[in-house]
Amino acid sequence: MSKGRLEAFSDGVLAVVITIMVLKLKSPHGTGPTALRPLIPVLLSYVLSFMYIGIYWNNHHHLLYATQRVNGATLWANLHLLFWLSLIPFTTAWVGDNYRNSWPVAVYGIVLLLAGVAYYILARVLIRLHGHDSTLATSIGSDRKGKLSIAICAAGILIAFAQPWIANLCYVIVAIIWLVPDRRIERKVAG
Repeated sequence: MSKGRLEAFSDGVLAVVITIMVLKLKSPHGTGPTALRPLIPVLLSYVLSFMYIGIYWNNHHHLLYATQRVNGATLWANLHLLFWLSLIPFTTAWVGDNYRNSWPVAVYGIVLLLAGVAYYILARVLIRLHGHDSTLATSIGSDRKGKLSIAICAAGILIAFAQPWIANLCYVIVAIIWLVPDRRIERKVAG
């Protein structure tokens, strides 16, 4: 199967996810800068979630760049990833309003963790389809960065029940790790 429809559908879903997130932002009750102060946690959770969606969109693009075809397993693995990403607006709103509370912070982390696991599964399905000696497989390698991200998110979930602010910091660290796009695939395809 061609990968074009998968790319277009995924781009559309991610655009809708971002739209839903921004529509959940409420305007301040007032006209001065002090009216924004109570909204700072909500805005910060939006910025972090927007970064995550951007990171997934960017890496998804790179993943499919090194892919020649998809199959049914790929479609299901991609839907699995999109499912977890579609929950980000819900958890963003909840953690933005309750960033000091354990459960909202933990659930936010669970969604991030499961999105990371789903991305890992999608990459493995594509590698299985294209072969372990393919450009995609050799570009991704052992995927230490992906495994480290999953571990940090898992730690953040556990830490959320003791110190929610440290858990939030874990989620920020993962985003920072991925802020610089993963250029392994670009280098491998160009080389």
